[in-house]
Parts: sequence; C-alpha cells; structure tokens
Amino acid sequence: MSNAIEVIQKRSSTRGYTDEPLTDSELNTLLHAGLQAPTAANRQEIHFTVLKGDNPVLTELEEEKNRLRNLVNPPHNFYYEAPTVVILSADSTFHWSELDAGIAVENMALAAEELGLGSLIIGCIRDAMQGEKKSCFSNALKFPENYEYKIAIAFGHKAVTKEPHTYDADAQVTYL
Repeated sequence: MSNAIEVIQKRSSTRGYTDEPLTDSELNTLLHAGLQAPTAANRQEIHFTVLKGDNPVLTELEEEKNRLRNLVNPPHNFYYEAPTVVILSADSTFHWSELDAGIAVENMALAAEELGLGSLIIGCIRDAMQGEKKSCFSNALKFPENYEYKIAIAFGHKAVTKEPHTYDADAQVTYL
C-alpha cells in the first residue's frame, strides 16, 4: 500500500478507459472511501448514485449538456466512456453540502489511484442537472427528496495515462 502523499502526487484525471468493468470489491472500496469522508456537523448527507457507463440516463445527460453548450458531435462523452459513473447528490438546504461532496469525491479519486484505477471528477453536467430537466434527472437518478446534484466522478481501468498537473507554489501560496 502506498502512503497518502505518494497517491496524491501520482493522481491525475483519466480521460480514456478500457471496457473492463470494476469488480464488486473495487466498487465497494471506492464507495466506502466516499462514505468515510468527513461532513460538516457529521450530517453524512451525501447520497451516491452508481451507474454503469451504458445507462440511458447518462446518454440523456450528455445530450442535455451538449444542447446547453451548443456542442455538436463532441469526440467523447462527459465521462470519457468510463464503465462506472457515480453521481453525488445532497440535501439542497444544507449550506455545506457542496463542500462535503467535494471531499467525498476526492477521497474516492485517491482510493481509485491506490487501486490502480483511473478517475475523472466531473462538474460539467451541472447546468444540465440543475436546469429545466432537473426534476426529470433527479427522479431518474433516484435522488432522495430535497436532494440535488453536487458533483460526479467516473471510474475505470486506465486506457491512457497522463502526468499529474504541475503547479507554481510561489504564485499560488502566500505565507503571512
């Protein structure tokens, strides 16, 4: 097992997956990593909807995202044909839900890297999920009552690799 710092340093967004599905063990590990994430006031309000990559709801989401962005025939769908997508929703009235969902997704992304899997954190469907079809998508994804989309993540076995992003600590960090 790697240490946390090594996993953080290795992780990058995966934009290409094999057709190999996740095993039940891999999926359970990823879900438990998300469920173990801290939440404000320990509300544990994050709900995880798991979809296979061929789920028709994902096709509908892709079409709505493309319509809203005036995209015609993009080269890939928003989850880069990953075999598994997890959509996180949360209580729409709780002020900290978006932050809590982000923490859960990062836990899951790091767990995926530790397992040798790829992941892609997804925000680009936000307009589709919160637009005129919000209720339709919420129902299709079986969100609990008064829950709404916060963020999503795709998982699969890597077909491509990418170096982790670089950064400029001198420009991005201020010491006082």
